[in-house]
Amino acid sequence: MKLVPLGDRVVLKQLEAEETTKSGIVLPGQNKEKPQQAEVIAVGPGGIVDGKEVKMEVKKGDKVIFSKYAGTEVKLDNEELIVVRQSDILAVIK
Repeated sequence: MKLVPLGDRVVLKQLEAEETTKSGIVLPGQNKEKPQQAEVIAVGPGGIVDGKEVKMEVKKGDKVIFSKYAGTEVKLDNEELIVVRQSDILAVIK
């Protein structure tokens, strides 16, 4: 199955929370709060949304930071995804 966002929506896959110790050992995601970093999986077409023209600023593969309580969580093919509006994306990580 494929998830195709509409309007100004973006499909995100949260990045795993990793912690690195001072000695360089990487600890996989613990039972901590989920990170607000994600990878863009799919981008809607933009266009006219709520009477305003929206140009999509992000593209597939971008790493982004999004608002903490934004979006709708969706489980598709045993993969947890989040669908957010582009305005809920705060920054692109370069």
